[in-house]
Amino acid sequence: MKLWSIRGNSQKLDGGAMFGNAPKAVWEKWAPADELNRIELACRALLASPLAGKTVLFETGIGAFFEPKLRERYGVQEPRHILIDSLREAGFEHEDIDVVVLSHLHFDHAGGLLAPWSEGRAPELLFPNATFVVGAEHWQRALHPHPRDRASFIPELPVLLENSGRLEIVSGEYSKVLGKSVRFSFSNGHTPGLMLAEIVGVEQADGQAHGGVVFCADLIPGRSWVHVPITMGYDRNAELLIDEKRAFLEDKLARDVRLFFTHDPQCALAQVVRDERGRFGTAHETGELKARTLAVA
Repeated sequence: MKLWSIRGNSQKLDGGAMFGNAPKAVWEKWAPADELNRIELACRALLASPLAGKTVLFETGIGAFFEPKLRERYGVQEPRHILIDSLREAGFEHEDIDVVVLSHLHFDHAGGLLAPWSEGRAPELLFPNATFVVGAEHWQRALHPHPRDRASFIPELPVLLENSGRLEIVSGEYSKVLGKSVRFSFSNGHTPGLMLAEIVGVEQADGQAHGGVVFCADLIPGRSWVHVPITMGYDRNAELLIDEKRAFLEDKLARDVRLFFTHDPQCALAQVVRDERGRFGTAHETGELKARTLAVA
């Protein structure tokens, strides 16, 4: 199986919001801010093929569905649909994708499902041959958002996904469409039912799968957030997220599962490490994946 990191449209968002209660004197060492206090963010997807005999895309980034006014408000840097361009550079069209796995349905992770904005045209779903995999708890959140994060959802998207006839709602560790090749775990600190997808590596003598890759989504948006106390202002429950992140990193360190980052502008993939003081960090950082081979069971 081979892996590609697929660039989507990039964003600039307020650094204070992205780093929660960390002071600017700390976070600006990791992510320099512009004159508007915004930092650069990627919206990166992961492409795997063949995985369970299919071509699988993990997330779609923010896309280009926003009208110009909203594109400017949310700091989207490019007007065209960068994800589609990036897929093409890797040798794929959006019609070639068999499965799209969505950690959650916030617009910066699911907006790439939609065609670029055009004056007077209603939102249109791309990926006509894909099964869309969404977690059950988060699906309910998308249908009935809380006032705190209502603006993070695309109102038309749930209806489009349902009407496609290709929506699979997942409530356990595995989906029907991907079987045992991808294992799901769930987090509630950022948003209810955030679904974390792990491409399962090779089972070893301890009965555990080692050497896989996990899509960290907004539990750990990039290397800076591997530091356990660092959370985002967008997280619904920072203390819960910290506890979830610690357990998540301990597991991935023990099983040598690599971390895939969606929002880190410079790093797509890294190994978890821990120093003598018990603090988590990253090593063997990779900026891009281009048909990288991954051994799976």
